Amino acid sequence: MSTDVKVKICGLKTPQMVSAAADAGAAYIGFVFFPKSPRAVSTTDAAALAVDVPMGIAKVALVVNADDAQLDAITDQVPLDMLQLHGSESPERVAEIKARYGLPVMKAIGVRDVADLPQIDAYAQVADQLLIDAKAPKGADLPGGNGLAFDWTLLADRKYWTKPWMLAGGLTPDNVAEAVRRTGAKQIDVSTGVESAPGIKDAALIDAFVRAAKA
Repeated sequence: MSTDVKVKICGLKTPQMVSAAADAGAAYIGFVFFPKSPRAVSTTDAAALAVDVPMGIAKVALVVNADDAQLDAITDQVPLDMLQLHGSESPERVAEIKARYGLPVMKAIGVRDVADLPQIDAYAQVADQLLIDAKAPKGADLPGGNGLAFDWTLLADRKYWTKPWMLAGGLTPDNVAEAVRRTGAKQIDVSTGVESAPGIKDAALIDAFVRAAKA
């Protein structure tokens, strides 16, 4: 297997899920702090889970339009390595959060067509990393984790982006190798694609996904 591609397994809720992701070789583990998501965890549960994450694996908190009070509670209780902003946070808000919490910030950007690409440059000025995801359908309850893919050819000009980026959206063990080949992505994010049911991660799928991403 190649070691070039780093994989983030997002939406982990149990010690078993954390162990499965770590054993498979995940580089990032994501905890979701968005109540509408079937993958949501409390700060108390996330703090307990974070203790079991092996050294060297980055612990990421996914939030959606979180205010300072929510972020204060999360960062006070959970030992984290990164904040992932998955809402409609402005570049100014991204910069504000970076300054306030002193943690690297990853900004998720939804893409459906070429009109969505210019915002990537704006966020690249302030975020430490970018997560390029499929844009959620209008009226969707979740800004991500919808199991949707987008046209990967839209990322053909990715080489001039100034920050590390991660590909997300509709990725599965069956299509992730093709996604890596077509986009040149060095980092991959998955949630629904390794689940047996909404919010329930499958250890065999996680292992197959990481293997395929690194193949």
